[in-house]
Amino acid sequence: MITVTDAAAGKVKDLLEQEDDTALALRVAVRPGGCSGFSYEMFFDSEFTDEDKTTEHGGVKVVVDQASADMLKGATLDYKDGLQKTGFSIDNPSAQRTCGCGESFC
Repeated sequence: MITVTDAAAGKVKDLLEQEDDTALALRVAVRPGGCSGFSYEMFFDSEFTDEDKTTEHGGVKVVVDQASADMLKGATLDYKDGLQKTGFSIDNPSAQRTCGCGESFC
């Protein structure tokens, strides 16, 4: 399953506090699409199934569906806040190829 860095967990925790809903978790998913075949999707979710994989990182609940979990094994979610790049990124060693925008892979 995906690992979440301290920086990413801290940013997600800040965003969740703004939502003011303790039932929400960060859902990370892989969907068909994008210029390389698959794309990452992240959103806050409060609906879970028995097949979902759930972990906690830095006080943040992270949920991944079974199909996505297989594609995210060994992946790391990070957050950077800098002059050249700000935002979340996923480093996925299982990806054979990624596109230039970094949003899709195969």
